[in-house]
Amino acid sequence: MLLHLVHETRYTYTPPVEHAHHVLHLKPASLANQQLLHHQLTISPQPAQLRELPDVYGNIRTFFSLHAPHDQLTVVADSVVATQAPAPNVQPGLPWEDVGQQFCYRAGGRYNSAAEFVFASPYVPYDEQFAEFAQPSFTPGRPLPQAAQDLMERIHQNMRYDSDSTDVGTPALQALQLGKGVCQDFAHIMVACCRAMGVPARYVSGYLLTQPAPGQPRLIGSDASHAWASVYCTTADGTGAWLDFDPTNNRAPGEDYITLATGRDFLDVSPMRGVIRGGARHVLDVAVTVTPMDTAPAPGSGASS
Repeated sequence: MLLHLVHETRYTYTPPVEHAHHVLHLKPASLANQQLLHHQLTISPQPAQLRELPDVYGNIRTFFSLHAPHDQLTVVADSVVATQAPAPNVQPGLPWEDVGQQFCYRAGGRYNSAAEFVFASPYVPYDEQFAEFAQPSFTPGRPLPQAAQDLMERIHQNMRYDSDSTDVGTPALQALQLGKGVCQDFAHIMVACCRAMGVPARYVSGYLLTQPAPGQPRLIGSDASHAWASVYCTTADGTGAWLDFDPTNNRAPGEDYITLATGRDFLDVSPMRGVIRGGARHVLDVAVTVTPMDTAPAPGSGASS
């Protein structure tokens, strides 16, 4: 599937910002089942400095600085991505306890990069309540893919999607206690539950192609960023793989998903953050559009500001 993605972020400041330094995670990843074909970043006003660097997880970050006063900042990321459904997981996987044992510290043990996703992180702290919630899914001897699937389904059943119930800084434990939240909360809760059981899990940011209601046009700018969880599973032959689970929609991500970046939690992969001098008050507007290429404009159109 060919998908055209436009993510526009617009800040309006009062009074003007004098200096600003920002970092972006807005360039989609190139993966086994996803290929980035086109990416254009347009920033207004023109930055004084601009550079791209990979982070420790392989995500592409863009750093830019603004040294002239400005009362508005617009960042538009325009991308075309070719996606395909992930290969089906035909291996039953090891029992979840055996996977967890692989990440227990042993002097001189072999390093596995998935190990750092076992530990707590700023937005996903360890708490016994996550282990208590996860326990019914992680029954003795259950293969990890099955346990993760059941956990995803239970989060979907027990949590209610409510866009007004939480914000970007809401702790995962608070969202679990509320029983409601947005996709960021659903993903953080699943990651926290897996880690509480000793299993590596990471946070995935990206986008989902949404379908308009029958007879309704696809609205430009009406889509949104999305988030889901990825769990590290291993098989008897020692092969390891990350399997994705979307507890918000109770499904495995497919070719209608675009992966943007992966990290320990949202803080590692937030689309845009920075430090500014001035601009005591601001208004933020974000518009996201994901369209199949047969109805999308040519790459680059609509990307200028």
